[in-house]
Amino acid sequence: MRLNKLVMSVAALAVVSSGLFAGTSNMNVEKMFEKECQGCHGPNHEGGVGADLRPDKIAKKNAYTLVQTILNGRPGTAMPPFSEKMNKADAQKMVDYLQHFKGKKIQVLTLDAVKKGWKKLNDRNALLKKYPHAVDVKHVTDICFVTERDAARVVFLDGTTGKLLSRHPAGFAVHVTVTNKRQPRYAYSISRSGLVTMFDLASHGQQKIAQVQVGSDSRGLAVSPDGKYLMAGNYVPGGAVLMDAMTLEPLKVYPTSSVINMDGDIGSSRVAGVYDTPYGPYIAFALKDAGHVYIVDYSKPNYPIVGDIPNIGKILHDGFENEGKEIGRYLMQASQGSDVMGIVDFKTKSLVAKVYTGPGSKPHPGQGSSWYNDRYGQLFATNSMNVGMAVIWDSNWDVVAKVRTAGGGLFIGTSEHTPFIWSDCVLGGPSNWNKMYLINKQTLETDRIITVGTKRGTVTDPVTHKVLYSWRVPTVKNKKGQVVIPRILHAEPANHGHWTMISEWNAGRIGIYEAKTGKFVKYIEGLTTPTFTYSIEHRQSIPGA
Repeated sequence: MRLNKLVMSVAALAVVSSGLFAGTSNMNVEKMFEKECQGCHGPNHEGGVGADLRPDKIAKKNAYTLVQTILNGRPGTAMPPFSEKMNKADAQKMVDYLQHFKGKKIQVLTLDAVKKGWKKLNDRNALLKKYPHAVDVKHVTDICFVTERDAARVVFLDGTTGKLLSRHPAGFAVHVTVTNKRQPRYAYSISRSGLVTMFDLASHGQQKIAQVQVGSDSRGLAVSPDGKYLMAGNYVPGGAVLMDAMTLEPLKVYPTSSVINMDGDIGSSRVAGVYDTPYGPYIAFALKDAGHVYIVDYSKPNYPIVGDIPNIGKILHDGFENEGKEIGRYLMQASQGSDVMGIVDFKTKSLVAKVYTGPGSKPHPGQGSSWYNDRYGQLFATNSMNVGMAVIWDSNWDVVAKVRTAGGGLFIGTSEHTPFIWSDCVLGGPSNWNKMYLINKQTLETDRIITVGTKRGTVTDPVTHKVLYSWRVPTVKNKKGQVVIPRILHAEPANHGHWTMISEWNAGRIGIYEAKTGKFVKYIEGLTTPTFTYSIEHRQSIPGA
């Protein structure tokens, strides 16, 4: 069987290559796909944020064109260029693998398998006794997480000074960090490689308490508001894992290897977003490929699923919850395959509305935005991946504004301390990914634009083009000696609301800005591909975050 597959692959390679690709590739194509491509294109190549890459979709497509797409990316989408990670021979090997993919055996999530990956690293009670109060900062809520994606680490910063406190290996492409709101000295991270880590923030150096391997490809994480439970969401094997938040001991698994999707077919589903809510004793998780949201009641014996909300949309991803009246009652779940935000009501355990974000928009709210507007009342916003646009809607679930930005974005955020919602353009290509749009929360129009150039940064008025503030930007070069255009993303409040932190993904630093004006303050440098930031103080009051 292995020989037949090899002969077929070699023959196919000879046909599609036609002498265009010189050299051979030593790349482990399956591992490369799992590491770099699976998150968007799916473990069985079924698509998601990225295109469906199964053979019936791409086998007849021109191999040369597919290779060029891999190497050069696809402007205006989330598909990046891989020319720095693959050569032409590598890209051709990937194309051949995709065009002749035979599928994978669906793995089933089991409690026994997860328990085998559980490790205690420190005595939590001993650390509590040794460090009754925070020693590296004034309060544990002063601490901010930073994920160093390519370094497979989390970094802890003092969010009031920007001082780096500690660095910790935490799995490939650390994806999400959360804190225990009931006991904020305890915090957690999850990596794309499925590793969940628990930290004691009050201890010197923010020491690890425990780790557990929940899967091989994972994304979401949430802590119950009572501080007792932690839930992680898996892409592979599909499902969710409920753990004891004080030890990381696995308590129950919720497999999603056989569920009904929106087309009525039975198949496996990845789990995308995971959400806690102060509205009830619930943790919800989204079935990415099936279009459902499940609601778990952790106050009941055996932690049952008490709500199953189907038909939200195709390719569910991230989401956020409402602030204001009945805080946390509504989950706004992004559906990137249907271009909607599905509104899930925790009270009635039903889908109460769909907010259409526009054709091809692919909503990606990240932490999302919820704020009070004098004209419309409570408002909500999401970014769009494929279209430079922030979509804003009200509590009647009607879109009240669509604000144009320079390019597709991943994160849109705000706080009570800033007059703006901050919308990035990180998917807008090199000419636009160095911009952050500051949209006025009352007028719902762009008020100013932050641009981080290679030598100079500016804050400008979008109407008059007047430069309001400027600063010198240290020039950064890549390994080839080429000047890097900073790729900025994810605005996160810090320092008691005085600052907004913006990650510069490819420049290895975080920019600090005044929350009220957007004026540059300083840089935190010496980081490796910082992406997601998480301010514990800010997130304490944000439902589901």
